Amino acid sequence: MRKFKVRKQIRNLYFITAIGSLQIAGASWVALLALRGFSIVQIGILESIFHVVSMCFEIPSGVVADVFGRRKTMIISQYLTLISGTFMILSNSFWTVALAIGLSALSYNFSSGTREALAYDSLKKADRETQYEKFASTEMMLYRISNSTATLCAGLALFLGYRIAYGIDLAVGLVTLIFAYRLTEVPANEKRCEDPILVQLQNCVKDSFAFLRENRKTRGIIFVNALIGSVATLMLFFLQAKLPEVGLKPALLGPALFVMGLGAAFGGKAVSLFTGRKYKSIVMFSITGIIVAVLTLFTGNPYVICAGGFLAAFSDDFLEVRTDILLNSMIPSEQRATLVSVCSFAFSVVMIVLSPIMGWFFS
Repeated sequence: MRKFKVRKQIRNLYFITAIGSLQIAGASWVALLALRGFSIVQIGILESIFHVVSMCFEIPSGVVADVFGRRKTMIISQYLTLISGTFMILSNSFWTVALAIGLSALSYNFSSGTREALAYDSLKKADRETQYEKFASTEMMLYRISNSTATLCAGLALFLGYRIAYGIDLAVGLVTLIFAYRLTEVPANEKRCEDPILVQLQNCVKDSFAFLRENRKTRGIIFVNALIGSVATLMLFFLQAKLPEVGLKPALLGPALFVMGLGAAFGGKAVSLFTGRKYKSIVMFSITGIIVAVLTLFTGNPYVICAGGFLAAFSDDFLEVRTDILLNSMIPSEQRATLVSVCSFAFSVVMIVLSPIMGWFFS
């Protein structure tokens, strides 16, 4: 792959992340459902459906990407986003909303791990895999800024109503789909492509789990990243309810969440300044940052707690980007999307375990 094609590939992936994360209805779906009359219990069940579907299909979607192609999988992900949004607009019952939520989870699964694998192997084919660190940090920064901007527009989504808000998301999804079609496939294993599909699927699963079984260091990195990421994510999640309780004006909640989201963007980009640091030192910095962030809760000052949320988000992405870079340098191309998806699967499992514990802590 020539240099200009690699740059085009990376640029298309950047656009998919930046534009695809600007979904105002997707960022405020809980509030939109509440506005439509769904109860907190129903919304909680729908949240559980999202995580159950995501956990069940995270690794299989990675296998699909490794066997059938990363470009095709990214395109499927965008189509699932469009179908999910359409169901949300047309939904008139709990079960049609549940179907839309499940499709949204599948869309997330098909892009998670696939995007990173396609980026790394594109750079690797051009002998430029050392530039993956720049991609990972920039891509994370773009995601956080776009996602935070979408969250900041939650009030606009409520004002417009769920149909118009999801209509805007569909328009965003169509633009993202165009960029997905502009991607170029980079086969991870030319020889494997000659095998029957069933054999390819079996070999991918077998080889992936064999790699994990034989690499204790990889398992440890995945677990540590999932644990730290879960604590930071849940802290930011529960702060949405905690901040008004400690005196933050409701009108300032959106801007506060936006600023805390920028903390993640800065963290993902700042890690590129510490390329010479050992992974353990990055882990220790992130753990320290999370501990300090949690301690701010005991001050009772909403602005200090917001600063703690900013630090938690910074520490989370500071570690996540370095973990992404390290794991991609360790794992084989043939199972890259599958093994990167294992990270998301581990995160979901830890989230399920820690959610009630963190909920009790914040209560």
